Amino acid sequence: MQRFLKSSKGFTLIELLIVIAVLGILAVAVLSAINPIEQINRSKDTGSRSDTEQLISAIDRYYAAKGYYPWQSGATDTAAIVMAFTPVSSGWMDSAASVGVLSKLSEEGTEELKLSFINRITASGYNVMSAYHGSSPSDSLYVCFAPKSGAFATEAGDRCGSSLPGDYPDAETCNLAATGVCGAKGDCICLP
Repeated sequence: MQRFLKSSKGFTLIELLIVIAVLGILAVAVLSAINPIEQINRSKDTGSRSDTEQLISAIDRYYAAKGYYPWQSGATDTAAIVMAFTPVSSGWMDSAASVGVLSKLSEEGTEELKLSFINRITASGYNVMSAYHGSSPSDSLYVCFAPKSGAFATEAGDRCGSSLPGDYPDAETCNLAATGVCGAKGDCICLP
């Protein structure tokens, strides 16, 4: 009789398994709501946007100081004003193919960009940026990159579907899935 009156202290195996299962279901629900991969990709896109803005500012400052763009060989080189989706890389040369554009932006006297910045944006695995400038000297300079996150891809698609400035490279930046220039969806984020 004494055996049956003994009270149990603790949880049974079934109770522990139920608690573990409920915690597992909650963890899956939270992870699917947060979507950590999307958050990582969004942070990469934010970094690409910031780097793009810094590059555009450096090119604008160079133009203001010198009177010509760094991909031109000089102020009299008006034929080389057009820049059609040239990848921003260490191989990006001026029109005379004598000096790298990024080198011009970091050389002594201009020092628009630091070498650490250039090394970061030209490193393998970094989201490649491309420069675009129309044929008119009054056209805006655009630097574009392929979005990695869903939020930035949606923004790029919405921008391609709306009215754009006259010098915006819409034909070149929208619906480029076949070329792979701007990722699988084919819409770039382009900043002036």
